[in-house]
Amino acid sequence: MRYYPIFLTVENRNCLVVGGGEVGARKVKTLLQSGASVRVVSPEIVPWLAEKIEEGTVEWVANYYEEQQLEGCFLVIAATDDLKLNTLIASDAERRGLLCNVVDYPQEGNFILPALIRRGALTVAVSTSGQSPALARQIRQDLEQRFGAEYADFLELMGAIRKKLLKASSVSLANKELFGRLVQSPLLELVRRRDCEAVDSLLQDVLGPGYSLKDLEIPW
Repeated sequence: MRYYPIFLTVENRNCLVVGGGEVGARKVKTLLQSGASVRVVSPEIVPWLAEKIEEGTVEWVANYYEEQQLEGCFLVIAATDDLKLNTLIASDAERRGLLCNVVDYPQEGNFILPALIRRGALTVAVSTSGQSPALARQIRQDLEQRFGAEYADFLELMGAIRKKLLKASSVSLANKELFGRLVQSPLLELVRRRDCEAVDSLLQDVLGPGYSLKDLEIPW
């Protein structure tokens, strides 16, 4: 099966995770990081997830799954160790036109979850279309060595520059050239070294006055 790659907005949307074990907890964590409103159904809850429920970050719905729990949901993840139950959840979700992922059995749902690398605003997704999750994890681990924490800082800076440039000028072609020069410059390496003086000098050379770290309100 060929999957259509997509980055989905789940912020403030109701998402249901059926299963409160380690796997379910990982799915909950990723949804929370994306701003989703998460509800959980499970008779057993791992400690981390129990803490989130206790503090009100996650809503615990019930011990056992019932179809009515899908009401008002945007997305559901079946993360139990019962294939028959997971298949039932997927069938119920499909009938309601909901997005559904079935852990370990991607063919039962209508979307799969890739291995992720997050560095601030940077998200790199790796998928083997469900053929080898182990290989996806290995590739993710390799890429984690390639993309360090400096990418988060670099994107914070580029986002601030982009916002200011677009506010000051509507000439998109000229801006595109400036963004290209910055990306191809040593700026990323300077950010990695936190060489603020050199960063300011490069920004002034490329963008002119008014584009220092202080001007852009970057608190390094």
